[in-house]
Amino acid sequence: MRRPGGWWGRKSTPAKVETYTRWSYHFFALFECAMAGLPVAGRIGRLGPALAALLLLLVAAHSAVCAVTASRALDWLRGRRDQPLRLLWVLGALTAVVAVTVVAVSEHRPADEDTGSTAGGIFGIVLVFGLGNIALGVRSRRRVFASVVGFAAGAGLVSFPFGASGPTALAVAAAVLLGGGFLAFTSVFSVWLLNAVYELDEARETRTRLAVAEERLRFGRDLHDVMGRNLTVIALKSELAVQLAQRGRPEAVVQMVEVQRLAHEAQREVREVVRGYREADLAGELAGAQGVLTAAGIDCTVTGPATGLPAPVQSALGWVVREAATNVLRHGDARCCAVELRRGEGRVVLTVENDGVPQTEGPGRGSGLVGLRERLAEIGGTLRAGPTGDGLFLLTAEVPLPAHSGEAPPAASPTAHTPLPLSEVTP
Repeated sequence: MRRPGGWWGRKSTPAKVETYTRWSYHFFALFECAMAGLPVAGRIGRLGPALAALLLLLVAAHSAVCAVTASRALDWLRGRRDQPLRLLWVLGALTAVVAVTVVAVSEHRPADEDTGSTAGGIFGIVLVFGLGNIALGVRSRRRVFASVVGFAAGAGLVSFPFGASGPTALAVAAAVLLGGGFLAFTSVFSVWLLNAVYELDEARETRTRLAVAEERLRFGRDLHDVMGRNLTVIALKSELAVQLAQRGRPEAVVQMVEVQRLAHEAQREVREVVRGYREADLAGELAGAQGVLTAAGIDCTVTGPATGLPAPVQSALGWVVREAATNVLRHGDARCCAVELRRGEGRVVLTVENDGVPQTEGPGRGSGLVGLRERLAEIGGTLRAGPTGDGLFLLTAEVPLPAHSGEAPPAASPTAHTPLPLSEVTP
């Protein structure tokens, strides 16, 4: 069973603001009808049934046109229909007719203080509410200002033919200018607020879509990082196993076992990518890179401690090592590769240098390196890659260390300043 008002809770915030604005203007129409109609209904005896009925009919018609104009203007503001120009002209003309009729009635009836105050009240109410609703359907603020000034001047001029003195006509014009200007300003502000709420909602939707797109890009980048290196190594070891098998060497079985292990590892890492729990281990990536490059016939040395670093730094540098090793295997014809990890002055510097310069233009602009730059940028790091000019290719990654991680790493590290043996990464 639905709760009363449940439909309101299902509305979006912009829809609620629009509904509130629409109802406010409908309430203004009822308020105008009550304020202008009740005094007339209370003085039917003095005005006469025919004249009272005419005034009530004009006031009711004006209120109804105001309500319809407000509704159509709000629809126009939201792009649901064309601008209600004819309705605006009808409202302006009806406002003028009601105002002139009220002034004429007050001047041609027997002098009566109550009748004069009633006519003056209806005159001001009709002009003020008419201006407010006209302003709602006009986009240009200059035109709104011109409408307010024009109605105020017209109200003052209309007073002269019916015997009003100069100060009285000026007071009438000032009253219409202030009252109509206030309601016109309210309409302009309501339009601005409604548009601002809708724009804010659209901005939130855009931010959500961008977050989804960014997550998709991150997933694609992670998938590239995982599969790029593994597939390259699998292809290399498979080719090596084929050559060994053709020669009848028993080492072919060892290489195929390694291919099987890499395939299972790739499968596991893809699952972790999907689940969002994957992190690269720096020590493991250094050992894996040295083993893979050595197996490919590349003399690889690794120096520097890989322990004692914060987890985000280890993960980011681990991906740098993985991508660098993949690029050494995939590009160029390297014979030696040196990986060095240095720590000092509040930052960690990782360098990967090899003698296999890629035969491509624009070094350091591959999709893998772009992804690495994005990873490092998230923790304030930088990445530089390119030929050094002496036949070498150098990749340098710098990552700042948090203030609380300034302690020095252990002095005796099993991986510090010593090459990692191939036996640690291959069965």
